[in-house]
Formats: sequence, C-alpha cells, structure tokens
Amino acid sequence: MSRGGGKGPSLKDKLDGNELDLSLCDLNEVPVRELAALPKATILDLSCNNLISLPSDFCSLMHLVKLDLSKNRLQQLPLDFGRLVNLQHLDLLNNRLVNLPVSFAQLKNLKWLDLKDNPLDPVLAKVAGDCLDEKQCKQAAVKVLQHMKAIQSEQDRQRQWKLQAEREMEKKREAAQRAKEAQEREVRKREKAEEKERRRREYDAQKAAKQEMEKKTKKETVQTRKPASSSRPPQPPRHKHSWSRSVLRVLLLVLLCVLCTLAACKLTELQRQPLCISVNTLYEDVLAALQNHKTLQNLLQQNSQQ
Repeated sequence: MSRGGGKGPSLKDKLDGNELDLSLCDLNEVPVRELAALPKATILDLSCNNLISLPSDFCSLMHLVKLDLSKNRLQQLPLDFGRLVNLQHLDLLNNRLVNLPVSFAQLKNLKWLDLKDNPLDPVLAKVAGDCLDEKQCKQAAVKVLQHMKAIQSEQDRQRQWKLQAEREMEKKREAAQRAKEAQEREVRKREKAEEKERRRREYDAQKAAKQEMEKKTKKETVQTRKPASSSRPPQPPRHKHSWSRSVLRVLLLVLLCVLCTLAACKLTELQRQPLCISVNTLYEDVLAALQNHKTLQNLLQQNSQQ
C-alpha cells in the first residue's frame, strides 16, 4: 500500500475480522474503492494520518459502524456525511473542524462522539462538551444529534418559508400578469369599440353627404326644368293660336284664288267663258251690294246727325 494513495494488494492483509487498521499510514487520501470492496470491515481506523478532507464517495461506505478519524487535519466533513446511517462510534479528536454538516442529524444510530481539540463554533463546542469519559462521549453524541436536528429543522423551516415566499411571490406575479392581460384585453376591446364607432360615424357621414348631394342634384334639376316650362305658353292657347293662323292662311289662300280668278276673268280672254261670265256677274252683284250698303250707311249717318 502506497503512502500517498492508500492503495495496494496488502489492504486485505490489514483486515482483522471486521476491523481494518489504516492508522499511522501517512495517508493523504482515503482508498474508498478498496474499502468498498471490503464490506466486512465495519470498524475502520484512519487516525494519525495526513487527511485534509474526505472524498464525496466516502459516504458510500454505509457498512461502517465504528470510524476513527482522530488526529488528522480535517477541516470539514462531506455534506452528505449523514448517509453513514449505521455509524455508532465516531472519533473526530484533534482535527480542524469548525462546524458539522446538517446531514449529521441523520446519524440516528450514533451512540458515541468525540469532538475535543477542534476549533468548533462556540455554540457547537458548548453542546458537545468535553468528552473526557465514556459517559460524556455518549452524551455528546446525543446532544450533538439533537443540536444538528434543531439546525436541520430550522433550515427546513427557513427553506419552507423561502419556498412559501417564492410561491406567494409567484402567485402575485401570476395575478399581476393576469391583471395586466385583462387590462390589455379591456384596452383592446375599448379600442376596437372606438374604431367601430368611428367607422360607423364615417359611414353615416358619407351616407348623409350622399343623400344631401342627391337632394341638391334633384333640386337643381327641378329648378332647371321650371323656368323652361314657365317660359312656354299654355298648351291650349298655343293650340288655339295655331288653329287661328291656319284658318287665316286658308282664307288668305281662298281670297288670293278668288282675286286671281277675278283678274283672269276680267283681264284675259277667258271673260267670255261661262265660268268667267258667272264670276263677273257675281262680282258685279257683290260690288252693287257693297255700294248699296255704303249708301245706306251714309243715309243712316246723316239721319243721326240731324
């Protein structure tokens, strides 16, 4: 077995029944792998070596019942040292320990403990006592376990309180987040309603403008048609006037024809024709009637003057 590593084929040779003595071997580290291969070695003596710390896998040696780590230079024990649940006897005399790991409270089978000659925390030193005899060392085991359980309970309470505080904080954050989301939804809903109302007002305004434009166009159309209709004469008078003009034209045409016929019968060779003779006779009769009518008018006029 080498001095530095504690390894070698002679490790089994040191096994005496269930006791394995590795004291005074000038060890700098513990041969955990070789020790794990010897589950019968329930009593392990590692005193008087140069151990500064124990490896983390040392706590896998759960078969240990008695462990002597006195007179080393240990500054701390592994955090999971409490895994050594079968440990009944523990000697940590003359090391450099200040505190014990909280898991130490799990060593429920520990019956004997020596913590003398360590720079212990004053509270822990007071709890451990002097351990000058068998009784004091047994009391030290009981008191230190109680003290470590109290520390563990307090840490558990602190941890629970911290966990509860974190949960409460998480609930508050979730509530705040929900409130924020609800507020954002309300804002979006209000914005949507405002947008809808704005669009509705625009639609109504456009519709009103369109109706006003239609009314204006209709009014302008009516006003445009009204002067045109008022400037025109009524239909019946226009019809009457047209009929009178037609009659007048016919009379003029007849008169013209009569004059032409009369002129032809008077001035041309047609005057000896029977038609012209009748026309000339009619003309002379009319002329005589007109003269008689004129004579009668003159007589009437003279009588009226008298």
